[in-house]
Amino acid sequence: MTELTPAQRRDLRARAHHLNPVVTIAGNGLTPNVVAEIERSLQAHELIKVKVQGAEREQRDVLMQELCAALDAAAVQHIGNILVVWRERREEDKPAAAPEKKPVRAATAKSAAAFAAAARRAALAKASAESRRSPARSPAARSRGPGSGTRGR
Repeated sequence: MTELTPAQRRDLRARAHHLNPVVTIAGNGLTPNVVAEIERSLQAHELIKVKVQGAEREQRDVLMQELCAALDAAAVQHIGNILVVWRERREEDKPAAAPEKKPVRAATAKSAAAFAAAARRAALAKASAESRRSPARSPAARSRGPGSGTRGR
């Protein structure tokens, strides 16, 4: 079981405040399936809340100790029927069989013909967009500057 300093415990309690319980322990107690689910939750989230139903305070204390010992976790808080447990995320021991990656071609390695075609398309699109503009919004009308046109448009 991992021990926490008071400052770490305080920080973890604050982080756990808004969390909802992810696992519920009911009448069957701490079964292997429940322990496996708590293990998965700790691996995914590091800090979790566990809800205990139908147990007295002393039973919940013992349950918290058993849970932390079984999972090598730290008991953060036990308040009412909610247990807050923390364990640092463990490294995956699965051998990663990485597929061979093909070398990625750089985006700038286009042929000159493809580059020229893209430039022509961009120029045509720009010219088409400018021809659709109204004469009042054309670049020539904007270059006259303020005060050179009529005021009541």
